[in-house]
Amino acid sequence: LSNVSAWWHIVGVLIIVGALWIIPTRHQDVGWTFTAWHNETGWSFAPYVFLMGLLMAQYTYTGYDASAHVSEETKKASTAAPRGIVMSVLISIVGGWILLFSITAAIQDGSQAGLTKLAATSTGLPPAQIFLDALNNPTVAKFLLFIVCGAQFFCGMASVTANSRMSYAFSRDNAIPGSRLWAKVNPRTGTPTNSIWLCVVLSIILAAPALVNLTAYLAVTSIAVIGLYIAYVTPVLLRRLDKSFTPGVWNLGRWSAVIGWIAVVWVIFIVILFVLPPVTPITADTFNYAPIAVVVVALLATVLWYTNGRKHFMTRDEASHLTISADELLK
Repeated sequence: LSNVSAWWHIVGVLIIVGALWIIPTRHQDVGWTFTAWHNETGWSFAPYVFLMGLLMAQYTYTGYDASAHVSEETKKASTAAPRGIVMSVLISIVGGWILLFSITAAIQDGSQAGLTKLAATSTGLPPAQIFLDALNNPTVAKFLLFIVCGAQFFCGMASVTANSRMSYAFSRDNAIPGSRLWAKVNPRTGTPTNSIWLCVVLSIILAAPALVNLTAYLAVTSIAVIGLYIAYVTPVLLRRLDKSFTPGVWNLGRWSAVIGWIAVVWVIFIVILFVLPPVTPITADTFNYAPIAVVVVALLATVLWYTNGRKHFMTRDEASHLTISADELLK
């Protein structure tokens, strides 16, 4: 399924981009596509609105950590896992840029009134309306949306896989409630089935309100991205603070410190952006609930650490006897 997912994303993007350039009779010029400015946030301070716009890219650049979470099931993981992370980012940059450029250039009415109408589309999704307007064929537009939905399904599958491996790993250290149950491996499949279903059920509970409320959906996505980036940058920060750290086979060499600190500063910056109100006026429907959830999760993690986790996690020296070198494996 992961192999199918990779091809689905690559071929799917090519089909969408090809359709948006071949079928429509007109496109916006390059100047408009790169520089047109339309503000639907209610805020008048342009730099703030621009920074809010950056969040779309941050939503997209997540999930590359999946390569690390399934490294125990990966051949030559010391190089394959980090290569997977780097390649997923590079492909996202190139493919995402081409896709966003093509969708934006396919907007048929680039006037301010047209963009306002596009933002308020009855479909609830401006990109879907762009497909309908540009292709002038509902069947083809629905097919492109089918490609998008398929890609989201595969992303969800990868998220469940990575998430279940994390909960499984924590359970082996007896660090979460019910660890004995979640740490079990299905003897038939060789996978942590209980941990998988735990993640699926909790995800459904968290996302269920989004089915009936747009505000809840926005809160869930913001929470997810904030949590991911905090998790991403924590080991980077700890690596920079730990002078005794020994780099692996795949490393950044002399650029490690510079890139590491840039990453730490950037994540702090975007996390602050994610907890700010994206639109005004601020009401019950437009309020950013992400900060509340982040605080709750942080408190829960802190309580679990001091009441349970720190009693079971091993230090590097304590766990050294569990490490087996490649030479020992060959013997």
